[in-house]
Amino acid sequence: MLNNGKYRDIEVRTFEFSIEIIKNVLKMPNNVVTWKLGGQIISSSTSINSNIVQARAGFSRKDFIHHMRISLKEAKETKRWLEMLASCNVMNRELSCVLIKENEEIICILVTIIKNTISQSNNINQKAEEDVLNF
Repeated sequence: MLNNGKYRDIEVRTFEFSIEIIKNVLKMPNNVVTWKLGGQIISSSTSINSNIVQARAGFSRKDFIHHMRISLKEAKETKRWLEMLASCNVMNRELSCVLIKENEEIICILVTIIKNTISQSNNINQKAEEDVLNF
């Protein structure tokens, strides 16, 4: 739906973020706990990016907002998995801090995009109502 550069930037950034998660999960020890937690964090982190791609391909602002909200939800879930992996000493604490910081920045960007899109939608709807009333 929107091909603005800032949306492209978040798409690239979340793709790179999910690749970093995958690379680091592959470095974790191979046991039941890391297999389960690793699968969860790979699923949620890759879903952030895939929902942004779907949002950009959406048919309407409503569809765009819906998929961006899913991305936000997945980003928040990813943060929780990162915290859990760090707390269990499965992932290097320093590395997990870097990934959590990047994830928090992604969350802030997604919140801003969602709020701005909703605001733009409200302005468009208000303008359309005014046009009808002024007709």
